[in-house]
Amino acid sequence: MKAFRSVLLALMVAGGLVTAPASFAKPPVMESETPSVAVGAQYDTTHVYVAPEDFDRFTDSFVATFGGSKSKQGVFQVTPTPSQTMSQLVFTPSGTISVFGFKTPVPYPFGSERTGYLVTDMDAAVKAARAHGADVIVDTFPDPVGRDAIISWADGVNMQLYWHNAAPHYDALKTVPENRVYVSPKSLHKLVHDFVKFSHGKVVSDDAKAPGIEIGRPGETYRRVRIESGFGKMTVLVTDGHLPYPFGHETTGYEVANLDETLQKAQAAGVKVLVAPFSSDGRNAAIVQFPGGYIAEIHASAAQ
Repeated sequence: MKAFRSVLLALMVAGGLVTAPASFAKPPVMESETPSVAVGAQYDTTHVYVAPEDFDRFTDSFVATFGGSKSKQGVFQVTPTPSQTMSQLVFTPSGTISVFGFKTPVPYPFGSERTGYLVTDMDAAVKAARAHGADVIVDTFPDPVGRDAIISWADGVNMQLYWHNAAPHYDALKTVPENRVYVSPKSLHKLVHDFVKFSHGKVVSDDAKAPGIEIGRPGETYRRVRIESGFGKMTVLVTDGHLPYPFGHETTGYEVANLDETLQKAQAAGVKVLVAPFSSDGRNAAIVQFPGGYIAEIHASAAQ
């Protein structure tokens, strides 16, 4: 009878009647008809919403911390319904951000999207996202320089897809930032499976016992999955949601050459260190808050 149960279970798994244990040691095989729509990590921007009165103070502090430059600032309508926002790109060697300072109420669900990913073809990207399990929560609409849409993955991981009428040309990054995504154990497999297929990416590590100090719980462990694709890096942090502040509020982790030097520059520019530097997984890391409220993780190789 025991042997019969084992054979029956194997047949049920093969037939999709039950789910095999989640494992990401090997990424899913890409389907040949799925288009690759990523352009490059330097075109993938973290979206930062600040009050108009904090706008310049925030962008100045960000450049002072990471170096780089700003695009020309303007006021635009970047939503499909009437609104007005200050808008500016900030280019740094550690990552690009899109900054918004709305002068009108922010239309729903804008402000919930963590990143903007430039794609080669908007229609193909939206179709591929839908095919791989994403929900399109703001359908494609025109903006002053192209087209946009907002999609949502498992556990409410929202991101913008964007396309420009004239292809932009940004300098390559010195270090690629990581999109830091906190999810529940139930949502992990679907998020990783769907996003890897959509992005043509790969799982580069899956640590079931990552040090808990990384999420503010020293002495414990949690599961951490790292993904890389043409869109850059994503770190998926799997937790029960019992997170001490400010963990979970940081949507992006920025890699720098020297953490101590970067923090000194940041503090001189009015940035607060919320989590003092700690070492884990071969890196030194800290969590900071910029003027205007934006919270970010900053890390460097421990062998600096």
